[in-house]
Amino acid sequence: MTDIKDQILLDRLADAAREGKISRRSFMHYAAAAGLTTTAATGLWTGAAKAQPAKGGTFRLGMHDGNTSDSHDPGTYVTFSMIQVAHTYRSYLTLIEPDGSLGPDVASEWSASPDAKEWTFKINENATFHSGNKVTAKDVIASMNHHRGDDTTSAAKALLSDVQDITDNGDNSVTFVLGTGNADLPWLMTDYHLAIVPANEDGTANWQSGDGCGPYKMEEAEFGVRYSLTRHEGWHLEGAYFDDLQLIVLNDPNARQTALVTGDVDAVTQLELKTLALLQRDPNIEIDDVPSAAAITMPMLCDTAPFDNVDVRNALKLSMNRDELIEKITFGAATKANDFHHSPAMPYFPEGIEQREYDPDQAKSLLKKAGAEDLTVNLSVADSVFSGAVDMCVLYAEHAKAAGITINVNREPNDGYYSDVWLKKPWCAVQWGARPTPDVMYSLAYKDDAAWNESRWQNERFNELLLQSKAELDDELRAEMYREMAILAKDDGGTVIPFFPNFVYARRKNVQHGENLAPSWQMDGARACSRWWFADV
Repeated sequence: MTDIKDQILLDRLADAAREGKISRRSFMHYAAAAGLTTTAATGLWTGAAKAQPAKGGTFRLGMHDGNTSDSHDPGTYVTFSMIQVAHTYRSYLTLIEPDGSLGPDVASEWSASPDAKEWTFKINENATFHSGNKVTAKDVIASMNHHRGDDTTSAAKALLSDVQDITDNGDNSVTFVLGTGNADLPWLMTDYHLAIVPANEDGTANWQSGDGCGPYKMEEAEFGVRYSLTRHEGWHLEGAYFDDLQLIVLNDPNARQTALVTGDVDAVTQLELKTLALLQRDPNIEIDDVPSAAAITMPMLCDTAPFDNVDVRNALKLSMNRDELIEKITFGAATKANDFHHSPAMPYFPEGIEQREYDPDQAKSLLKKAGAEDLTVNLSVADSVFSGAVDMCVLYAEHAKAAGITINVNREPNDGYYSDVWLKKPWCAVQWGARPTPDVMYSLAYKDDAAWNESRWQNERFNELLLQSKAELDDELRAEMYREMAILAKDDGGTVIPFFPNFVYARRKNVQHGENLAPSWQMDGARACSRWWFADV
């Protein structure tokens, strides 16, 4: 039992651990002197050390999906490794916090006009580029205009198509003027293309230099291969605990896992789920399994028979055993979906909508009503959709047999799948990346005139609600609209959605992070390098 003096010592030791001022060895020595057992001291160290990040060390990350065609041009970002790098050396107006909420980055605050047609963003006065210059309104405007106009080649052009003007208010703030109200504009500013870069004298964006205002400064970039970075001491937010970073592209999943097990890297992105159980047995490895807003969809073309009949569409939805798919295909690393493209990891998720379960008898009844008994349909898929995609469709076909449905699974070539199959074949499997809000997702793939309306679904009420919700600033009213939209998509839509796949990645045990992990991208919303730290465990 410890006396008052010893308790004071332990309190001071805990404070020192939280502040990163004492090593584990020293902590354990003094704790033992104060009368704590090794088990109790270890528990106290773990709780205290995890509570407060400590600075220091070189963090080595093995990343998937890298390409030698990657570049500093934010308009061309497409691979995950470049998205990870971008969030490490560049900043954005806003960011997605570990708990999934929207937070400040280069913009310290923002406000909207009552109709959500004008948005003003105040720039953080402490934000500086790695070159030493302060971030100004001119830089923000140049960065946004890089993705606007007829001549832009940016993949983010569509995101800013409704922006009519961006003005410098002369008080370290900028105002976006929109053609129609958009309550989601601050969320759109988190898009990985919309990085803040310096402006040239002529007002164009100077992306070529690789200068940024993110947590780390780029020292060396071998695109698609490796990147070396050092801490930007002038970063305007908390974090950036590592001294240096080595980001290494390891496209092969076996190579990534081996590098982690051998200690050649400290963390890796995207694990191969088939080997997950084996990796979980390693006492030196921690696995992060994070529910996400990414999705697997199976769009049916609603203007093509037999999918033009809503009873047929719902029969196919009822003929899937989602629980078994999650268990056998994702090994439990997924969130069960309900045939509307709104993940629990997104804001405004509609709680309490009745879950659609596997019910082949009800499916049979709907097919009889539609005059489509003994239905035979083709389902296109490719291995490249995701690891296990073909097996998923084959297992689904087995489920459907109980409803008298024959699903012919057509394995398509990986090459050209999204140009030759998606949006063209009557029914196929697709993987969608995470989107920050339901409006972004619905506008991209469910709006009546959207270029990527993958099921060609037309629902007048859904589109009316989509326009209303986009400009609605009252969160409660907006949530009610999304709930009705979800029910419409579930009961009338043309998309079967089996599950939302989790982000599954891993780290050595001495790498620590906060309580929550952002659901927007792999690796804590692609911000592991600035949010995580080393702890002596």
